[in-house]
Amino acid sequence: MTPPLPRASQQTGSMLIEVLIALLIFSVGILGIVGLQASAVKAMSDAKYRSEAALLANELIGKMWVSDRTQATLQTAFASPNGTAYLAWLGSASAKGTVLQTLPGAGVQANPPTVTITPVVSTSLPSSLVTITIFWQAPNETSSHNYVVVAQIGG
Repeated sequence: MTPPLPRASQQTGSMLIEVLIALLIFSVGILGIVGLQASAVKAMSDAKYRSEAALLANELIGKMWVSDRTQATLQTAFASPNGTAYLAWLGSASAKGTVLQTLPGAGVQANPPTVTITPVVSTSLPSSLVTITIFWQAPNETSSHNYVVVAQIGG
């Protein structure tokens, strides 16, 4: 004897439930992809600002190397907040290639870039230890980021 086939009334709506479950799984996958895209865009902008900060710091170090590299010149020209070359490097919001024009939130009063120059006492040629810290705050963020580079200039 063969078992009786289920009646049509017992299977009513099972296809609808399968479709709804498939839509739920698909929706969760799409939301995951959208979230991944958003985090990728944020990581890309963070990397962009960090590389721009590195380029700006290296530009200032290059200017220090082509100067006469004495402690007095480095202090008067490059030390923050009043060095002449420092102020030109800091620039204004309209001057291309300067810190204020390149990095968002870099020129706010609480986060100006800092350049400290410390003499290095050694038995060989005199030199200076230069520490450059650049701050920026990305749009729609509440915390600031920074990039620090240390170089020994002199000789």
